[in-house]
Amino acid sequence: MIQRIVPETPESSTFWSTFSGSDGRGYTFGPGQFNMLYLFGVGEIPISISSSPEHPQRLGHTIRFTGRVTHAFRQLQPGDEIGIRGPFGTPWPLPEAEGGDLLVVAGGLGVCPVRPAIEWAIRHRERFRRLILLVGARTPSLLPYQEQLDWWLGTMERLGVELHLTVDEAEPGWLYGVGVVTTLFRKAQIQPARTTAFVCGPEIMMRFAGKGLVEMGMARERIYVSMERNMQCAVQLCGHCQFGPYFVCSDGPVFRYDRVFDLLEMREL
Repeated sequence: MIQRIVPETPESSTFWSTFSGSDGRGYTFGPGQFNMLYLFGVGEIPISISSSPEHPQRLGHTIRFTGRVTHAFRQLQPGDEIGIRGPFGTPWPLPEAEGGDLLVVAGGLGVCPVRPAIEWAIRHRERFRRLILLVGARTPSLLPYQEQLDWWLGTMERLGVELHLTVDEAEPGWLYGVGVVTTLFRKAQIQPARTTAFVCGPEIMMRFAGKGLVEMGMARERIYVSMERNMQCAVQLCGHCQFGPYFVCSDGPVFRYDRVFDLLEMREL
C-alpha cells in the first residue's frame, strides 16, 4: 500500500510504501537492484529501488511519467495498492570499493538507482577514504531529491563527503556548476589507482563518463555502470532486454564497464 507520494521533478515522483514480511524483517535488497511494479488491470514496469536497504520496512521507488503504465501511477493516491515483484538484478559492488575512494557519477534520474548505495556509503563513511559525488541534470528543476541534496550540501563538510553539482542550463539563483557532468571530473581530482566508480544515467552520458574516467587513468575493471533498457519480464524469458550476450534483467542492471564498453559504442539500428 502507498503511504506517501513525493513529487521530485515536474516529470517524476517517489512512491513510498511500507513493507513487513511474515518474519517482520521487511524487504531485503541490495543497493542497485530493481523491482517489477504492477497496477492491476494496467500493466507492469521495472523500477529501481531508491530507498535505503537499512530501512527495510520503508520502500521507495522514483518513477518518471513517460508511458501508459507510468502515467497510470501518476493518478494514484496514498492508500492505493500496487503489486511488487522482486528484487531482481545485480547490486552495486560496495564491498569492492571499501578501503579506497568511491566516486559516484549520476546524471538526471540516474541518481535514483545509485541513491541507496550513496546512503549506505554515507552511513558507513569510515569504510572509505574519500566519498565523491558528482551529480548533474539538464536544469536545476530536474534534479531529484532536492531536499536531500540541500541536506547533503549542508552536512557534507562534517561527513567528509565531497558533493559537486552541475546542470546543462542554469536558472536564476543557481549557484553551482554549468555543463555536463563530465566537466566535474577535473574538480574531483581522483586518484585512479585507489578509486572505484559507480556511474548511472542516460547511456550516452555513461559512455562519455566511462571514456573520461579511463582517460584519467582508471582501469575499466574499477568502473561500474547501471543499464536500464527494455526490461519486461525480469527473468530472461522475453528477451527484450538482451544486450549483446547479456540479459540486463539478470546479468545487470549493474555491469562492470570492461564487459560492456564495446557494446555501448555500437550504433543501434
